[in-house]
Amino acid sequence: MPSLEQGSHRIVIAGATSLLATELRSLLDESRFAGADFRLLDEEIAAGTLTEAGGEAAVVQTVEEGSFNRASKVFFCGTEDFTRANLAAAKAGGAKIIDLSGATAGDSGTVCWFPKLDALHSRNFQRDALVYAVPSAAATVASSLALGLFKIGVSRLVVICYQAVSEAGRAAIEELESQTGQLLSFQGMGQPVFDTQVAFNMLDRFGPGSKHKLSTVRERLRCETKASVGKKPVMPALQLVHAPVFYGTTFAACAELLPGTTLEQIAKSCEDAGFVISADGESGPSNVSVAGEKVAHLAKPEEDPARSGAWWFWGAADNIRLPAANAVKLAEMLP
Repeated sequence: MPSLEQGSHRIVIAGATSLLATELRSLLDESRFAGADFRLLDEEIAAGTLTEAGGEAAVVQTVEEGSFNRASKVFFCGTEDFTRANLAAAKAGGAKIIDLSGATAGDSGTVCWFPKLDALHSRNFQRDALVYAVPSAAATVASSLALGLFKIGVSRLVVICYQAVSEAGRAAIEELESQTGQLLSFQGMGQPVFDTQVAFNMLDRFGPGSKHKLSTVRERLRCETKASVGKKPVMPALQLVHAPVFYGTTFAACAELLPGTTLEQIAKSCEDAGFVISADGESGPSNVSVAGEKVAHLAKPEEDPARSGAWWFWGAADNIRLPAANAVKLAEMLP
């Protein structure tokens, strides 16, 4: 394995044209990495795209031999397939790898990380790993809720996450926008991305001709959550469905806790897990209200009046900014 040059300031962003990569570049520009030497890589179809990194114009390149050389850190922000195809080359370059694509979460040797995870496991941060996986916003909230409630005796947890179309990229956003306008104008609608009507529609799967599969995203959610929860016996039952919104992850959850558990105990466990809980008199969080936020928000939990010990949760997180911000925090902790 080639040795990494001492003091190297090169940062590689692979999958550089994704929405997540765009947000990541913006946050890196506001961090101590602002003066880094950025190299932007993506699939061949995106090669030549003119963009900006580190306050300067930059051109997206294809992956070639030596693309990862002399990099101190490599962020994977594209598709899982793109990450898997280039992971070995990134490892050979000797850089610390931060994966936001979901491709490596279940791999042996990969360390899953988000800001409160080490504290929730009562462990120290592992600095010597080669590959780190930053979970999606949905997996982060599901894992945080499960581990936070574990401390007060949760026996069962079910979480339903509602996915915005931005998880499928810019073309998906454009399709929802187009379908919305066409349906309101009583016109026929195009559906090249999802192969079905996604505007004004809740779905558990897209059309058979769509290359975007909710079942695949659901499996990623379960894999990342399992890797984050680890050996704790609190793995939640997870479901993921399409919501006809552009941005934001929202979720509903039901937890069975010991009878007599108080709201104050639950609220503290959730705050310790990293959630911001809405104050009395405030409206609950939504995909709109959390836009631009780097943490997840929760409405005040409510006990089910028909079942003692059953509590309902409602929350939201920015599906693009939260994982991007977590990845930058992680990078700042690494040598």
